[in-house]
Amino acid sequence: MIAIETIVQRYIATFNETDEARRSTALRELYTEDCTYIDPLVAATGTEAISGFIGGVQKQFRGVVFTLAGPVDAHHDQARFTWHAGMPGGDKPLVIGFDVVVLANGRIRQVLGFLNAVPA
Repeated sequence: MIAIETIVQRYIATFNETDEARRSTALRELYTEDCTYIDPLVAATGTEAISGFIGGVQKQFRGVVFTLAGPVDAHHDQARFTWHAGMPGGDKPLVIGFDVVVLANGRIRQVLGFLNAVPA
């Protein structure tokens, strides 16, 4: 379980990494080569596409920080967790999401994302 929690923390950290080269390196280390990321806003295949999506989110919501918002629930090679995205020190998050990651050999193969609350 500790290994999966570490992977989830690293996953959240990629959304906070604003340096594109460092983010791309982190994604290549964290994800499998055939990875996919799907949420209501995007269906991306490969770390390059995922990095581009994250960069777009950062441009749209400048200064927003992603945090894990509770425990990671995991079994076998999958985990689910809730995250928040908001301004540092803010009273409440701008976005609340729920993700499921599927692992293969200790790396993320698939992300299935859901948005619970978004700005109006």
